Amino acid sequence: MTAAELKARANRRKMTIQGLLILGTILVVWSAISSAQTNLTRLGLASGFDFLERGTGWSYSFSLIDRDINDSYFRTLTIGLMNTIFVGGISIVLSTILGFIVGSMRDMRNLAMATVATVFVQIFRNIPLILQVIFWYSVAIHLPGPRQAISMGDSVFLSNRGIMVPMLNVSLSAAAVLAVALLILAAVLIWQKVAPMRALIIWVVGAIVLALITALVGKPAGEGILSIPELKGLRFVGGLGISIELAVMILAIVLYSAAYIAEVVRGGLKAVPKGQVEAAQALGLSPGYIWSRIKLPLALRTVIPPLGNQWIFTMKATTIGVAIGFSDLFYIVSTSITQSGQTLELIAILMISFLGMNYTLAQFVNWLNSRMQLKAH
Repeated sequence: MTAAELKARANRRKMTIQGLLILGTILVVWSAISSAQTNLTRLGLASGFDFLERGTGWSYSFSLIDRDINDSYFRTLTIGLMNTIFVGGISIVLSTILGFIVGSMRDMRNLAMATVATVFVQIFRNIPLILQVIFWYSVAIHLPGPRQAISMGDSVFLSNRGIMVPMLNVSLSAAAVLAVALLILAAVLIWQKVAPMRALIIWVVGAIVLALITALVGKPAGEGILSIPELKGLRFVGGLGISIELAVMILAIVLYSAAYIAEVVRGGLKAVPKGQVEAAQALGLSPGYIWSRIKLPLALRTVIPPLGNQWIFTMKATTIGVAIGFSDLFYIVSTSITQSGQTLELIAILMISFLGMNYTLAQFVNWLNSRMQLKAH
């Protein structure tokens, strides 16, 4: 028997084994579903996803789009998914930025900066996330009311109702177009392998320019570019209102995740060969130039994989919002189970949603890692 025949035979054997494993998995899943349906029918409980068309009859704290008490379960679950992606996305971006700053500080020779960074990591990494969320929420709800709100420059206000900040006076659709444009700009910079510091500068400048263009084009006629919050009666009008639950969620997750990312970054910076750093120092290059042009680009090639794991953890950490009543997907599903009794279906929706989000994030990390690696010539 020739080598080609032996290889073909081995491939057929592998395909047969894989086919049997897939068939066995399908049979097990089908058997479990059939058994569950039989038991539910015996107990007089309805099964299936028809309940998604029914109205919920209850409200919740936060939504990115218009909501109503009579929204269907499908729309309510969609809003919960949007809230989870929104909080997770913001937390990933902010914790990554803060983590790189703290991790770089830990790698400095300046004792004061390194000590501050070390204390930050040790505090926020070693306290459970749920305790941090509850602590910050307890602080937030004891802030003064709107009339006695803490003011910063008569434009930013902090109270027990949330944070009020100025915002571009544009429609929701124009803001969505701006967000998509910024994401495309970031993807192009990554695709072109622009140096990290240069990419950040280009993105910030691009964000400012695009924001100004959006404000000029999308603002209502006769109104200003910015909408400034103003106190009228017992509430603020205008500007952007950030609810206490949303602010606490982002703050707690960012601080917690940044502490872990800082250690990942510090490990990546320590992995850079000392010879390259010493050669740059011998050439008289400044510490800032060495960090941005030598250490950081080389560290990124080892940092990306563990950083991706932390991003996935950050997305899963959004489920902690149920402790303070933030309406993320986990909170919406939990409430829906209580109201509808469709436990298995809703748990399945929750699992599939997180599987889809985290799988997509993992694929992005794999793509980013492949773009960052040096290509052999």
